[in-house]
Amino acid sequence: MHCYEGSVFYISCGMILAALWYLVHHKKVQTTYGRHMGLPLPVRVVPARVAWFLQEMPALLIPLLLMLTSHKPSSVGKNLLLGTFCVHYFQRTLVYSLLIRGRPFPLGVMVGACVFCSLNGSLQGHYLLHCAQFDDGWSADCRYKTGLLLFYVGMGINIHSDYILRNLREPGEEVYRIPTGGLFEFVSGANYLGEIVEWFGFAVATWSLPALSFAVFSLCFVGPRAYYHHRFYQENFRDYPKLRKALIPFIF
Repeated sequence: MHCYEGSVFYISCGMILAALWYLVHHKKVQTTYGRHMGLPLPVRVVPARVAWFLQEMPALLIPLLLMLTSHKPSSVGKNLLLGTFCVHYFQRTLVYSLLIRGRPFPLGVMVGACVFCSLNGSLQGHYLLHCAQFDDGWSADCRYKTGLLLFYVGMGINIHSDYILRNLREPGEEVYRIPTGGLFEFVSGANYLGEIVEWFGFAVATWSLPALSFAVFSLCFVGPRAYYHHRFYQENFRDYPKLRKALIPFIF
């Protein structure tokens, strides 16, 4: 397949602009799902497990389909990088979604997330398979090694933090408790910090505008959410640790 360089550039730039718009627009209020969804619940909601499965699935299936239908030979490096992207969404689609214990999702939020995952999965898959140019020595480059290391460290933080959050409540409970252990000792949004580290690591490993645009989008989307989670804990728990920050240990 031909590389659509213009489309890749404009979609990537559009994603960055959308991320900045989201950051400004949600400066005072968060997207209404999870703990930030007030009562009564919206009329159209989807069970949390179903919502996470459906909205994350396109980011896994689309790159896999692109890999299977591509007639252009791909280097080991390209397949490894795209496989790395798919590893995250395999975990989110087929593991995280089955284990989550959360409140129902508004249908509109789920559809919006599904559209974004479809667009992003197509962008990252098309770029890596048909546009990226890696020489034979790229796998030995420090950017490649450092980026993959950051990605898997971030993924480990994200999975471990989700495990801690899941085990704060019994099945069927909807109460909130103070998370402890892991990076939750330093920040309220340890799971979000892990995800941000993942995607900036991916951006370093691929050294590409599409991956950078997704990393920026992730930062602008989950960064404010970490801040509002932090404020939620401070407002609802008088004994919340005073030295714990929102997203960046010891800083913010």
